Amino acid sequence: MELRNYMEEVVVQKLDQVLAQYPYCCKCEQCRRDIATLALNKLPPRYISSHKGDIYTRINEMEIQYEVEVIQAIAQAIEIVHAYPRHEQPAAE
Repeated sequence: MELRNYMEEVVVQKLDQVLAQYPYCCKCEQCRRDIATLALNKLPPRYISSHKGDIYTRINEMEIQYEVEVIQAIAQAIEIVHAYPRHEQPAAE
């Protein structure tokens, strides 16, 4: 049996699609992680417990239901990360 947060998979799956609508936003790994984290913190967790083969069937069934909610959460997270990026400062020479 496997336990997974369905929302995590959907956010990761939709991230590139939504980021493509924001060409001005940084797409480095730090910003991508921050966007995903903020979006997931806005979304309710949707845990599924199933055998491996059933997980993907359930994800496909649930995807349409949560797609708009996920896209909105990602878009809001993009705006926040763009306004307040957490990039490390370059080392002083």
